[in-house]
Amino acid sequence: MSQSTTTSTELTSQYTAQVTGDLEHNVKEQERVNGEIAALQELLTALRHDHSMLVNMQQALGVTPVPDGATATGNGAAVPAPRGQESTDPSARKRTRAKKAETASGRAPARKPGVKKPAGKAPATRAAQPTLVELVRGHLAALDEPRSAAEVATALGRAHPEREIRTTVVRTTLEGLVAKNRAQRSKQGTAVFYTTADRPEPTPEAEVQPDRSA
Repeated sequence: MSQSTTTSTELTSQYTAQVTGDLEHNVKEQERVNGEIAALQELLTALRHDHSMLVNMQQALGVTPVPDGATATGNGAAVPAPRGQESTDPSARKRTRAKKAETASGRAPARKPGVKKPAGKAPATRAAQPTLVELVRGHLAALDEPRSAAEVATALGRAHPEREIRTTVVRTTLEGLVAKNRAQRSKQGTAVFYTTADRPEPTPEAEVQPDRSA
């Protein structure tokens, strides 16, 4: 009887230890699976939220909505397009279909007559801005000594940051003023400098002739 009792006790201890270990493993697996389910549920919630926002943006842009059955939830059921923003007016639906038909046929829809903008404002705005030639001449007139094309372009660019002033264009403008005798060009080594034109010298006819009557 003692040996039978001892053997039964050992088997009971072994089974108890095995069952306890299996139970702990089972609990850990449940915790792991529950964690994965919670993470997947959060991911599914985020995807549904993004899907709703994208659908609203698509409707706001006037893009053709995704056909039914193209998107689905986690359980495989199709997500129907939101109908809260659809118009129930039959005339509005007809206008929408007519626009789609015109777009498909390549014809642009006729524009409705609107209020025309005054035509005199744009020329007045452009005329109010001085030309580059005027800017260059005014800058040279304010200088006390010659300046190179790069120096003139830099100064004008700082004074008028709203305009794109390039050195090559300023140099061409300066050469044009030189050709029209409105500016003078001088060289110092290989560098070229510009200044305003000098005042015209008196002509020989205007010079005072000596009195020969004496």
